[in-house]
Amino acid sequence: MKRFLYLLLTITILSSCSEYQKTLKSEDIAAKYKMGEELYNEGKYAKANRLFEPLIASYRGKPQAEKLMYLYSKSLYEIGDYYTAGYQLERFATSYPKSEKLEETSYLAAKSYYMRSPVYSKDQKETKEAIDKLQAFINQFPKSEYLSAANELVKELDFKLEKKAFEIAKQYNTISDYEASIKSFDNFVIDFPGSSLREEAFYYRLDSAYKLAINSFDYKRGTLIPLKKPRLEQAKEYCESFKQSYAASEHIEDVNEIGVVIDEEIKKL
Repeated sequence: MKRFLYLLLTITILSSCSEYQKTLKSEDIAAKYKMGEELYNEGKYAKANRLFEPLIASYRGKPQAEKLMYLYSKSLYEIGDYYTAGYQLERFATSYPKSEKLEETSYLAAKSYYMRSPVYSKDQKETKEAIDKLQAFINQFPKSEYLSAANELVKELDFKLEKKAFEIAKQYNTISDYEASIKSFDNFVIDFPGSSLREEAFYYRLDSAYKLAINSFDYKRGTLIPLKKPRLEQAKEYCESFKQSYAASEHIEDVNEIGVVIDEEIKKL
């Protein structure tokens, strides 16, 4: 009985594949459209997409064109071809501005850009582009059912930019380029005032300023221009700023010790 069922299933699959290949090679656009829609509804997006693609030109200007373009664009998104999907979904929104699918396709077009955003350690050009696309969607559809999801995606992408900027500044600290680290963390604090990484940025900025000051000469070489004292005073300013903002921080003991050393060094000068 089991062998019979297995044989029946195999015949059914082979027959189905044969029918699909036959329709794919056929010149009957109606048959392709019908099978493509059936496969799409079954969640077989890759197969449906192969049937839809050659039909685009044939149905241009016809009543079925809007639905075909929607199914074709959506199938691209479902199979993970986000570059082509983003383009085709935007094209759909432009071509059919009164469509009942406008809001959905506009959201998925923007989300396609989000899906293309790389990890934070890589160039973030596409991340910035995705934020712009999602923000444009939010502005166009402020009452959308996708609004909450779009805002969450923007929040996630914003954090990726924050993480990128933070790690660059921290890397300068790691390689002992303290001046570059201080400048980068200063920019970070200005550019991302509400960042969840702000406390760590304050700490590493102080750490960089402290190490730069401690290892400085008293004066610039060959001059009588003070070098160490102004750097110590800057470090002290960062120290006080940290203590005021993050009195309960896990770094507070370390920061207090740094503050003591800074005060002692200033007194020596």
